[in-house]
Amino acid sequence: MEMYDRNVDAIAAFIESGCIADEGALGIELEHIIVREDSSPVNYSGEDGIQSALEVLRADYPQATYDAEGDLLGVARPGEAVTIEPAAQVELSAGPFHELASAKACFEQFEEKLCGVLAPKRAKLAKSGYHPTARATSLELIPKQRYEYMNRYLGSVSPFGPCMMRGSASTQVSIDYTSADDCVRKYRVASALSPVLSLICDNSPIFEGAPRTHRMVRTEIWQHCDPERCGIVPGAVEGSFTLRDYARWVYDTPAILVPDGQGGWREDSRRFSEIYAERPMSRAEVEHALSMVFPDVRLKTYLEIRPADAMPVPYVVAYAALVKGIFYCEESLTRVERLFEGIAANDIEQAKNSLQERGYAGEIYGRSAAEFADEVMAAARAGLSDNERGFLEPLEKLVAARTTLADRE
Repeated sequence: MEMYDRNVDAIAAFIESGCIADEGALGIELEHIIVREDSSPVNYSGEDGIQSALEVLRADYPQATYDAEGDLLGVARPGEAVTIEPAAQVELSAGPFHELASAKACFEQFEEKLCGVLAPKRAKLAKSGYHPTARATSLELIPKQRYEYMNRYLGSVSPFGPCMMRGSASTQVSIDYTSADDCVRKYRVASALSPVLSLICDNSPIFEGAPRTHRMVRTEIWQHCDPERCGIVPGAVEGSFTLRDYARWVYDTPAILVPDGQGGWREDSRRFSEIYAERPMSRAEVEHALSMVFPDVRLKTYLEIRPADAMPVPYVVAYAALVKGIFYCEESLTRVERLFEGIAANDIEQAKNSLQERGYAGEIYGRSAAEFADEVMAAARAGLSDNERGFLEPLEKLVAARTTLADRE
């Protein structure tokens, strides 16, 4: 057990190394599904593919990343990284942002630039959380070895693995923590909020080429993609949960793939605890292990809140405002905490199922979803400064109308 404990401690210590004295900044990741004018898929390869669009973007994002075969996989500049997801979804990861106005300007400018690159190729942004016309398995994987291994492994677990990788697009907001206790507290709150955040940010009216049969498609995908690495981490909403519990959960997860020591990857479906049973993990191996789990809320050296679909920029910034208002205001965080005292992981799953079936008429932790969402939005509004409350309005209007972007399609 000595090496087991040593590696669990290393994972927990890596997470705790993210503690900072001055919290308040947000990181935002927004994935974009690119389609032709008729909404058919755009592949990575080809004269008018996403690789060629990246080549054009290099004029503004000069830091390029290539694979061993010379395929362009990403471009960047300070504070902004443009990367390609498994089926050529284009992701902008940007921040840290201390001001929501800066985040809004950054993402609007990127989309304006990207649309300008795509227009001559007769392509556009779909601005939804799932591909509007194609089935996931029909979408071409980009030439990235890591994704080939992941697609094969997750596809063997359930059909939702390829749906997650190839068909979906998300909005993710990352926040800071000041201590291990602060991290665990925020982790618990974010995990408990995941059902209502999924509902508020639901933007997937189409699933696998047909109108969806229930709300919150993204939630269903993650429920069934791979239960060993997705959903709610066991014990996460219990008072005794620690960073070491999270680290132990990661360490006992099947790896799918590991670094091969030569800059590439090799498949390995053993658990990390088996692979590293005889030696300590390096920092890079710890980072990799943390990236291979996909819970509703993920820890690295920051806390990543993951339940939201990709959305148009005003809604993305509204979601960032919601997160900021709750998690960076002590009074608002305490107010939201009280909404789910005494719940367990099973209560979160029940809430997800209820909201998928009934939307705002569903139930969360013994309360109506509509009432719960109102409380969450009010807490977020109270936690924002006067000059930033206006950024919440796009989502506030949806909640007040008991509707979602997906409902309006």
